[in-house]
Amino acid sequence: MSISPQWKDELRARITLSTVINRTTKLTRAGREWKACCPFHNEATPSFYVNDQKGFYHCFGCGAHGDVISWMTEQRGLTFIDACKELASEAGMEVPAPDPVAAKKAEKRAELIDVTTDAQGWFYDNLRSPDGRAAMSYLTDRGLEPETLAEFGFGYAPESKQALNRALARYDDQMLVETGMRIRTDDGTTYDRFRGRVMLPIQDARGRVIAFGGRIMESRDGVAKYLNSPDTPLFDKGRTLYNLHRASPASRQSGRVVVVEGYMDVVALAQAGFEDAVAPLGTALTETQLEMLWRMVEVPVLCFDGDKAGERAAMRAISRALPLLAPMRSLSIVRLPSGLDPDDLINRDGPKAMEELLSNPKSLLDALWEGERHAQPLTSPEAKAGLKARLMEHVDTIENRDIQALYRRDLLDRFSEFAFPKREPRSRSSKSRPGKQGWQDRNTAPQRLSQDARDILGRAMAGGQRASLLSAVIAGLVRHPDEISAHSEVLSRLAQLDPNAAPAIESLMELSETLDSHGPNAISDSEGLPAPPVNHQFAFLREGTSPGEAREELAEAVSLLAQKPALEAAMAATIARFDEDPEGALAEQVRLREQLTTVEERLKAFGRKKAGAPANAS
Repeated sequence: MSISPQWKDELRARITLSTVINRTTKLTRAGREWKACCPFHNEATPSFYVNDQKGFYHCFGCGAHGDVISWMTEQRGLTFIDACKELASEAGMEVPAPDPVAAKKAEKRAELIDVTTDAQGWFYDNLRSPDGRAAMSYLTDRGLEPETLAEFGFGYAPESKQALNRALARYDDQMLVETGMRIRTDDGTTYDRFRGRVMLPIQDARGRVIAFGGRIMESRDGVAKYLNSPDTPLFDKGRTLYNLHRASPASRQSGRVVVVEGYMDVVALAQAGFEDAVAPLGTALTETQLEMLWRMVEVPVLCFDGDKAGERAAMRAISRALPLLAPMRSLSIVRLPSGLDPDDLINRDGPKAMEELLSNPKSLLDALWEGERHAQPLTSPEAKAGLKARLMEHVDTIENRDIQALYRRDLLDRFSEFAFPKREPRSRSSKSRPGKQGWQDRNTAPQRLSQDARDILGRAMAGGQRASLLSAVIAGLVRHPDEISAHSEVLSRLAQLDPNAAPAIESLMELSETLDSHGPNAISDSEGLPAPPVNHQFAFLREGTSPGEAREELAEAVSLLAQKPALEAAMAATIARFDEDPEGALAEQVRLREQLTTVEERLKAFGRKKAGAPANAS
């Protein structure tokens, strides 16, 4: 019988761990977790904790740790298969039928792990032999202690193309090729992949050796400084995190996991007392690796070197993470001082300096803003507009709608504050009359809107049934004119796509140019701007609504208003190129129709919600 990792993940997701454990062990609530006296050893005070969100239990006294399956096997004494059957019955799942192909793969994997394990032993012994004297001197000169070298299994691959083949002669040469330690050429000959390198074993989450990393001791032209095993039946670099098997238990103690750029950074941090560090293996963080990190902690800390490459790596990681963000699931970012990696910083300033950085990381939102803000000079209006466009491109990739709206609001606020700084207030107009609501209450005397603009805005706010959302948005922006600049790009796009909306939007732009300060609103009587409605179904048009709530709802309304005509224009362009690329155009039409349907449903739901109707009303 073959139980796949995917099946086990589904089983764990359907079973509440605390419910299962509470049947035999009395649990009490402790914040987001549950606690009890450990059932695996005698104790007087609780040190056994259960975390339903992460799906594991852990005892800080005896170290017992596992998931719902291991609870059934270790505490109930069931076999693995019996545990799976009992839990599957409870979860309403079918236990997979026996799979001979999967069983054969598992057997093959076990055989290959035997090969890599024996190879690791050989590399380890080589470092401590006369042949490894130079490699050992290189490592000790780098400040690595004997205990660190032993803990991480440092070894040495001699400068020979056939040394491994001879040392592991009991294994077929094809097995050495399949593990990635030997290379087969086109003519069928084979030779050792790792030669003249300091070796580090790469282990899976269970601590089994599945691959290797090798580092040269002296720079040589045309020779890569670091060399990792290729992808093999044992090793998928996009699904593996170096040092995960050590960092997982350490992160449960620290409540943190630190991601650095390379495995030598992990080693340096561990020697300095930071045992909760992992690293990707020669590639940017993948979606799978991010999911692995989020299973450990809610907000992993990504630590990047203080150079240009580190800046680029940070932005790649941010871009990869944005679509995957979820409530209570994010990243934080640490940038090291310029030109330093973790080892350099620790050697120069000590572990305390590293701890201070890790204890005060930037949020993902702050890192995104700063990364794009400093990506290029912003000395012209066009460059500033480019900054806004890049920020909104990032925001559009966020799949969670609530998080997307919050990121959009925050980044637009930051952009507006940067691009449209407050001006010095001008003197009060001699025509201002005290006691009047509107411009007269503001600290400045703006220019008067043209009569045409006032008339257009008045008609737009009056609106009609067909244009109720547009009318509300226009009225909302008149009531909250400081929001016009924040949405100028979207409004300009809407004006291009919807001729009916263009006059009112142009008048809004004229209104925004008259603003000299951030007053409470722009409501005016007949002598100035037409007064927007109050006590409206939309929060941004009701008196007493908080500024934050008004801004958030108005931003959602503007976004929804612009999406449909944009999708309709994209659909028209796709239809126009059907003759040139019928297959691609057809696929694009299907995608756009789905998006249009989604937007139309959101528009209906938005209107019903604001009207106070049930979400499923027709």
